[in-house]
Amino acid sequence: MNKENTHTKSELNILEKMLKEQNKELKPARVWHWFGEIMQIPRPSKHEERISAYLAEWGRNHGLDTQTDRLGNVLIRKPASKGYEKSPSVCLQAHMDMVCEKNGDKQFDFMKDPIQPMLDGEWLTADGTTLGADDGIGVAAILAILEDNTLAHPALEALITVDEETGLTGAAGLSKTWLKSGTLLNFDDEDEGEYCIGCAGGIDTTVDLDYHLEPTPCEHRAFLLRTYGLNGGHSGDDINRGRGCANKLINRLLWNGTYKHQMRLAHIDGGNLRNAIAREAEAIVLIPSDQVRSFKTMVTRTSKAMQFEFRTTEPELKFELKEINVPQEVIDLDTQTKLVNVIYACAHGVLAMSREIDNFVETSTNLASIKMHNGTIHIATSQRSSVESAKLAAAQKIEATFRLIGAHVSHSDGYPGWTPNPESRVLKVGVEVYKKMYGREPIVRAIHAGLECGLIGEKYPNMDMISYGPTLRGVHSPDERIEIKTVEMFYNQTLGILKQLK
Repeated sequence: MNKENTHTKSELNILEKMLKEQNKELKPARVWHWFGEIMQIPRPSKHEERISAYLAEWGRNHGLDTQTDRLGNVLIRKPASKGYEKSPSVCLQAHMDMVCEKNGDKQFDFMKDPIQPMLDGEWLTADGTTLGADDGIGVAAILAILEDNTLAHPALEALITVDEETGLTGAAGLSKTWLKSGTLLNFDDEDEGEYCIGCAGGIDTTVDLDYHLEPTPCEHRAFLLRTYGLNGGHSGDDINRGRGCANKLINRLLWNGTYKHQMRLAHIDGGNLRNAIAREAEAIVLIPSDQVRSFKTMVTRTSKAMQFEFRTTEPELKFELKEINVPQEVIDLDTQTKLVNVIYACAHGVLAMSREIDNFVETSTNLASIKMHNGTIHIATSQRSSVESAKLAAAQKIEATFRLIGAHVSHSDGYPGWTPNPESRVLKVGVEVYKKMYGREPIVRAIHAGLECGLIGEKYPNMDMISYGPTLRGVHSPDERIEIKTVEMFYNQTLGILKQLK
């Protein structure tokens, strides 16, 4: 393993150094210690080699039975504590990868730079990037439990998976014979005081539209057009919050520019990850010199109109138009026209609400990103639904939209939803533990986001599962933050559940 990923107990990690400088203490200390260790290890989805090796070495160094599969998933087993030898084993589960999003002006390399933590009142956040508490805090809690030999618990299996954020491929590739447990505690929920017992299934729909470049017309001036300041967020949890999609907003300006001001498009770049709502987008546009004044007026008026539309959900929404040097080439006009029309027509947001559960999103779609590379415009979208047929219909709806312009469309294999079981034994234990600890009834619900529980349940159909965790906000965006006090609540709750699973 790389030297920079090895830390002795005498060394302070990046989080502990910050806390020492500010004379702060966070509890439970060992959970935060391991989270600080994890923050120093680059772990983008599909690039988990270093964190996977770190976790495997951690397990072996603690004298625990540790295995790694061909994908990089890590399984660490710990024997039962005294008095629990005959109790059925329990699986603790989290994912090791993180969403890598940063502000446009932030210089940061997720492949090598450690996350820079910051305290913000009662919250922990990061400096201009995602924090990685989704799901680093779940991994940290697992390590804290595994290293503590004073706890009461059945035999434990700690399953820490790869690539949850960009396809759930770690859970999808899980062996059907690896786990021995009949109960699983998933630590990937984002609301303290809630137990999740079901989730939506999902599928990705990817579009490739070929283009060719042609010389820039004469007597044109070039501008960089940007939209930024949006909240973004998780394309499952936040899709019904009325937030703006940067790709849709900038396209309104591009469509008007194309049809009313003879605009030519040289470049477009919007959004990043398929499971994040696009926060920023930019385009390089060229305007005939005699149209510049009217184009600027249109941008100003339309921008103000959109800011008014989103005044409640996107109070920081901003647009920028800045003149730049004229590029030598632009996208061919036929492709440009197809693109601005299809992006306008492409669905984004909630497609259907549940008829059975109040205020529960049933089906949605996310216009996640638009990128250009080597003569092809790549468009990434994702669809979710708690109804399998509706999920497929949503993906086909997006496919049909883009086939109208002759684009090539493909779909991922997708992943199944997780069917709720209100009679779950571990749910009943969790509810009773929570009520006894905190004097109130926890919320029990299903979520529109995807969880690995669906795939794990497909491979282990008799697995009894719940998902819960501390409170996180702004996940999948540089606004990601974790409410400090809820980490201790979540951890103690877990210890209480394990103690009762005898």
